[in-house]
Formats: sequence, C-alpha cells, structure tokens
Amino acid sequence: MNMFDGMPDLGRNDECWCGSGKKYKKCHIDFDEKLEDAFRRGLDVPTHDLIKTAEDIEGVRRSAAINVGALDYVAERIRPGISTAEIDRWVHEYTIERGAIPAPLDYEGFPKSCCTSVNEVVCHGIPSEDEILKEGDIINVDVSTILDGYFSDSSRMFCIGEVSQERADLVRVTKEAIEAGLAAVKPWGLLGDVGAAVNKYATERGYSVVHEFGGHGIGLEFHEDPFVSFIAEEGTGMVLAPGTMFTIEPMINIGGHRIDMSDPNGWTVRTADRSDTAQWEVQIVITEDGYEMLAW
Repeated sequence: MNMFDGMPDLGRNDECWCGSGKKYKKCHIDFDEKLEDAFRRGLDVPTHDLIKTAEDIEGVRRSAAINVGALDYVAERIRPGISTAEIDRWVHEYTIERGAIPAPLDYEGFPKSCCTSVNEVVCHGIPSEDEILKEGDIINVDVSTILDGYFSDSSRMFCIGEVSQERADLVRVTKEAIEAGLAAVKPWGLLGDVGAAVNKYATERGYSVVHEFGGHGIGLEFHEDPFVSFIAEEGTGMVLAPGTMFTIEPMINIGGHRIDMSDPNGWTVRTADRSDTAQWEVQIVITEDGYEMLAW
C-alpha cells in the first residue's frame, strides 16, 4: 500500500507499524485503507505520527492519573483567602512527589507549574503571592503533566464561596458546552463537528466563544496537531481516526469574544471588555467505538 504520509510500504505479513508485534494484515491494514480512502476523497487525515499506539495510550493514562489527582488535590483545598501562588505550590509538590514534571514550568519561559486564571482572565494567568482569592471569584486552574515522556493536560473551574448567579451560569454552561462537543465525537467523523457543537451550545445561550485559542493534539509532545477550533464549521477538520488524541477546552465569555493580549508579562490573556470568562479542559483519545476520557 502506498502511504499518503511517506511512511514505508508494508507487506501484509510484515510486522505492523504500531508496535503490537502482530502482522500488518491482522492489525492496522484496514485502518490504513480507511485513511487512504479519506485522503483520496480530499479530507484532512492524521499522519501516522499522530496516531497513538496502545503503549502510548497506556503511558498517557499514567500521566493523566497524576494530572487528575493534582486537580482533585486543589479541589479539596481551594477557598477564599488562598493565593494563586499557593495553588501553584500544591500542584508542583503533588506532581514532583509522584515522579512527574509540571509541563508548564519553563515552557517557552512560563515561570510557574500551572495556570490560574481568575474572573476576566481568559488563560495563562500566572500564579502570584499578591493574587488572593476572595468570595465570589471564579478561577480556572490548568494543570499539565509529563510522566516518562508522556503528556496530559486538563483544567477545571472553581467557584470561590458563594458566587453570583451570572458567574455560576457561565461556569455551568461552559462545562455543558464541552459535553455537547463530546456528544459530537464520532470515530472516523470530523473534528469540525466537535468545535461546531461547542460553539452552537454556548452561543445559543447568549455567550461568546474565544476565536484565537482552542484545543490541541497532545501525548508525545505538549502541543501537537491538530488545532481544535471552537469556531469551526460542521463537516470540516481532521478525520477522527482511532488513536487520535487531543484536548477540548473552549474559552467562553459572558461579553464579546475579543481578547486583550497586551499584559506586559507576555502571557496573561484577558477579555477585551473585561467581562467574565470560563474554561474547562478535557483530554480524550478516539477509540473504535467512541472515545476514552483520559484527563478532566
């Protein structure tokens, strides 16, 4: 078979490229024929280096268990009066104690082990001793983990004490938008259907979706293809072949979708109109019959 992405041809009795040890004809030959057919039909198909093997997926599961555990640890302790720097210490210590590495630390110069984005901060908030959580705040804590070279990534919203109904609704709808996106995940379907479902759910309820940021492929690197847009149209985007791994992480605003990236620290992004914003993030891998949730 002539591989569309330059991978060497394999005979039916050759060992499969996925590392299973099985003969190609007993393993991924049908899979590759589906990819080739989609490619010939003009669809955007993942290259083989983006398809996670069983070994890769197991490695990410182990990494994700630490990532989820770190967020659980935060959930048990977060409260009014805590600094965002304290949250960063919790995440750092939890991760290091389990033999893993916080992926954000020193990533392209980022100075901390997690992102803490409060109220109008869309993403990449830098934890600080001076930022003290108060009653009524909402905060996104974004944690990413490297274990044995495998990457995991997820984030959660936390309501600090009693929050306004407006903020509570924003947090809830943002999570429900992810659930709408997950409902649109279909093996051998298209990634644009997922982003379109997220966008439709949020905008029909009066919210706006940030254009510039989205989800991403992940697993062997922190950020891989594909980019997961939440302003995508149905019927577009990469084919969701089993083994494709990515995050779903919409950033949803109460006000307009425009953002302000002018913070002197070079990282922190805010809504341009300073309206509140929320984000949840999950990491999934496409399976033959749906998807597996890896980190949340």
